Amino acid sequence: MQTIEMKWQTKEGLLRLLEQLVGIESVTGSSAEIKLAQFIAGELSQLSYFQENPDHIQLHPTKDGRYIVTGLVKRKEHAKTVVLVSHFDVVNVEDYGKWKHLAFRPKELTEMFYHNKHLLPIEVQHDLAHGEWLFGRGTMDMKCGLASQMAMIEQATTGAFEGNILLLAVCDEEVNSIGMITAVPVLLKLAKQHNLKYTACLNSEPMFARYPGDETKYIYTGSIGKVLPGFYCYGKESHVGEPLAGLNANIMTSFLTCELELNTNFCEVIEGEVSPPPTCLQQKDLKQEYSVQTPHCSVALYNMLIMEKSIQTIVEELREAAKKAAVKVEDAYNKEAVRFANLQQSVPNKFKVKVMTFEELKEYAIQTYGDEALKKIEMEAIKPKIEQEDERDITIRLVDGYAALCSELAPMIVLFFAPPYYPSVSSRKHPMISRVTEDIINYAWEIHGTALKKQMYFGGLSDLSYTGLQQPLSSLELFISNTPLWEKGYALPFEELQQLDLPVLNVGPMGKDAHKWTERLDVAYATGPLQDILKVTIQNLLQG
Repeated sequence: MQTIEMKWQTKEGLLRLLEQLVGIESVTGSSAEIKLAQFIAGELSQLSYFQENPDHIQLHPTKDGRYIVTGLVKRKEHAKTVVLVSHFDVVNVEDYGKWKHLAFRPKELTEMFYHNKHLLPIEVQHDLAHGEWLFGRGTMDMKCGLASQMAMIEQATTGAFEGNILLLAVCDEEVNSIGMITAVPVLLKLAKQHNLKYTACLNSEPMFARYPGDETKYIYTGSIGKVLPGFYCYGKESHVGEPLAGLNANIMTSFLTCELELNTNFCEVIEGEVSPPPTCLQQKDLKQEYSVQTPHCSVALYNMLIMEKSIQTIVEELREAAKKAAVKVEDAYNKEAVRFANLQQSVPNKFKVKVMTFEELKEYAIQTYGDEALKKIEMEAIKPKIEQEDERDITIRLVDGYAALCSELAPMIVLFFAPPYYPSVSSRKHPMISRVTEDIINYAWEIHGTALKKQMYFGGLSDLSYTGLQQPLSSLELFISNTPLWEKGYALPFEELQQLDLPVLNVGPMGKDAHKWTERLDVAYATGPLQDILKVTIQNLLQG
C-alpha cells in the first residue's frame, strides 16, 4: 500500500478530512459511531510511522460495544506526553427540518445556504457577508477539533515535537461520556506500558459564546461541572370528582420548577465568571394511562452547572428549595380547600408535605421493611432493562419503587441524583498551565493579531471533566448515597481519576450555533491561526 504523508497540513487537506469526518453520521448511540472510530484508525494507519508501529493505534471497546481510538507517537528518548482529546459523536439532526438530508454534507449545505441567504436568520446572513463559513452537523462541535488534532499527530510523526503525543478520540461525549469514562483506565495502562509521563490534556472543543452576540475568542483552563438532581413527588390520589380529597403530584413538581427554574441564587461567581442558573430538563407525572384518577406520582430533573460548589452545599441548597416549594404547595392547597369547604359548608382537608433525600428514604425503607423488600424492588426496576434504555428512566423507576413501598410517608418530596455527573475541573492555579496560557495569548496576538481571552471554565460540558478529581473522595459520599443507580448500572472511576490527575487546557476553533441547524465553522481561523497556535501550545506543554 502506498503511504501518504503530510496530507492534512494545507487548508484543502484539512477541509477534506473534516468533510470526511462530518460525512460519517456519527449520532450518539448509532452504528456510525463505530464506523467513524474505524475510519479514524484507518486514516492514521496510512501514516508511515503507524505502519512501522501498528500497535500504537488501538481501538478500545466500551462496555456497550462502541470504541475509543488511541494513537501514540512515541519518541524513544522522551517520557513527557501531551494527550490530545476529542470526541467524534454528534447530536441528531431533526432540527434541520427540510434540510436534514444535507446535514452531513457540509459542502452542499454551505453552498445551498450561501445561495439562499434570505432563508436564514439575520445574524447568520450577517456572518455570510463577512467571512467564510462551513455549515453542517459536527463542523463546529467538534469534528474540526478532531481534524486539527489528527493534523498535529501527522506533524508528530515527522518529529515536530520534543516529546510524545497521544491522540484520544472518544465516542458518546454528547450523552453520558461513556467514551471518556472508558478512557481513564486506558490512559493509566498506556502510561505504564510505554513509560509515559502525562504533562497535560489538551482538548480542542470549539469556543462557545458567553452571551448573545459574543465574538470573543477564548482559551479555557478548565471545564464546568454538572449534576442532574431530581425531585420525586408523591401526593395522594383521588377521583376528579373529589380533587380536594387528594393532592395532585403535578402541582408539587410545578411549584418545584417555579422555585428552581432560572433561579440565579444557585449561580456561582468565581473571579468574575458566572455559572448558568438551573433549568428543568424533564417534568412529568408517572401515570401509565389516561384515567379520571389524579396523578399521585411525578418527577422533575434539573440541569445544574457547577464550578466550585461542594456536593454538600448543593444538597443543602436543593433541600431548602424543596422545603420552600412544599410550603407553597401546602398554602395553595389549604387556601383552596378552605374556600371550597366554605362553599359547601364542610370541613377542609389539610396536608403537610415531607422533604427528604433518597438516602433518608432508603434508610427508612430498610428499617421498616428490611433488605429483602428493597432487593426485590431493585430487581424489578433493573430487570426490565432493555438495550440502550435511558439511565434516567431506570433511576426514576428505582425511586418510585422505594416510595411506593413507603407510601405512608406521603405526601413527600424526595431529592435524588440521576446520571450523568460531570466533576468540574480547573487548572487556572496550575503554574505550568498559567504560564502556557499567558504565552499562547501573547503569541496569538503578536503573530496572528488574534485576541484570545482566558476563561477558567469551558461553558459547555466536556470530557475534560474525566481527567482527574479535584475534590477528596470523601466529599462525594453524599452524591453516591443519593444516586439510586450507583453501582447498579452507573458508576465513575473515582479512584483512577485521582491517579490520573491531569492539568487541562482547551484550545479550539471558532464557530457558532452548536446543536442548532445553523451550526457553522469559521473556516479562516480554523485552517489558519488555529493550526499554528495548537502546534505552539503542544510545544509549550511538552516543555512543561
